Amino acid sequence: MRTTGRRAPRVKSWFGVGFALSVGALLAWHAVDAVLQLTSLLTLLLLAVFIAVSLEPVVTWLEHRGLRRGRAVAVVVAGLAAVLAGLLAVVIPPVGEEVSALVDAVPGWLQQLHDRQSTLGRIEDHYHLVERAKEQLGSGGSASGLFGGVLGAGRLLLSTVTDAVIVISVTLYVMAALPDIKAFCYRFVPRSRRAGVEEITEEILSRTGRYMLGNVLTSAVAGLATFAWCAATGVPYSGALGVFVALMDLVPMVGSTIGGIVVSLVALSVSLPIALATAGFYIAFRLLEDYLIMPRAMKFVVDVHPVVTVIAVLLGGALLGLVGALVAVPAAVALGLVLDEYVFPRLDGA
Repeated sequence: MRTTGRRAPRVKSWFGVGFALSVGALLAWHAVDAVLQLTSLLTLLLLAVFIAVSLEPVVTWLEHRGLRRGRAVAVVVAGLAAVLAGLLAVVIPPVGEEVSALVDAVPGWLQQLHDRQSTLGRIEDHYHLVERAKEQLGSGGSASGLFGGVLGAGRLLLSTVTDAVIVISVTLYVMAALPDIKAFCYRFVPRSRRAGVEEITEEILSRTGRYMLGNVLTSAVAGLATFAWCAATGVPYSGALGVFVALMDLVPMVGSTIGGIVVSLVALSVSLPIALATAGFYIAFRLLEDYLIMPRAMKFVVDVHPVVTVIAVLLGGALLGLVGALVAVPAAVALGLVLDEYVFPRLDGA
């Protein structure tokens, strides 16, 4: 006999609900843990993509001049290699000279340790530094600690080289295959909205590239100004300090300040008045950069309120360190474009 009627409602099992929630929480915890463990790798990938996107305007310009994309990428990479070689040629000689001077000064310092009339001799007579050093080096714990320090330095060097290889390799791949990568990503967007997404994405990538080119220009001006000031005032290592300030100036808001502090500290080796004058020079240059150089270099590139810039740099630096601070402003620009094109129009029409 067939029975007609509705099926009896299923009774929820609290055990099943709790089990499902527990499994979901466990999977979420493992996912978050995996992401945290991959943070360093993801940061390197983000840096590589950011470098590739920043160089895209140059590659596109070369393509418009008749070069194929592969050759255009090769020209850009060769130019970057030449610039890097030039920077190393400027930085390495003074560092080598300082190391040589340190090695040459060691015998004199050892002789002064045994001269009680010298400053080092009086310090040795009071604190017995040589005996303490011999005791530490003679103990097994210190030997293992020294070996551990050397091993740690080797690991750091190997890790740095590995990170550099990863960034360079991914950057080259993204530069060569960026059009294909974009076309592949666009296929995940419904056809009805694909044109709008392509337009806003191209605008974000274009502004990011132009922003970095403008940032490189202002950083080059900061480096040249540092070199000229140090050469004129007799501050040592003018070339190396110029390169350092140029690299630090790439980081918005805080980079130029850190560079100015370091150069002012180096200027103390000359005299206190020179150090104070150097600090005043960087304060004046910072004002000049913020109100004259930066607006001209960034004209028609980005339009971000200074407060938003500060917040973005602080958040990016807190989350991803130096890389986060570097990509903070382009990320803020991208967020602003998305809000202007999609979020605000829908809210205004609601």
